[in-house]
Amino acid sequence: MISFSAMAKYFFHVRSDDTYSPDDQGVDFPNIEAAKREAIAAAREMIADMVIEGDPLDGMRFEVTDENGNIVLILPFRFVLD
Repeated sequence: MISFSAMAKYFFHVRSDDTYSPDDQGVDFPNIEAAKREAIAAAREMIADMVIEGDPLDGMRFEVTDENGNIVLILPFRFVLD
C-alpha cells in the first residue's frame, strides 16, 4: 500500500513595529512543528546578520501563516535568544 504524506504551505512574513515584508512564495512542511523549527533557525540567522550590521531587533518577528492566510505562529526574534 502506498502512503502519501500531506504537505502544507506556510508563509514566513517578517514584521517589526514599523515594517512588513511579506513572503509571497511560502515553503512546504509536513506540519506546524516543522514550520516552527524552520522559523526558529531562520530567525537566528537573521539576528546574526542584523547584529553584524548594527540593525535593531526591536519588535522583529515572524508571522507564519497557512495557505488561507491564517496566522498559525507569531515568533518574536527575541524568543530565539533565550
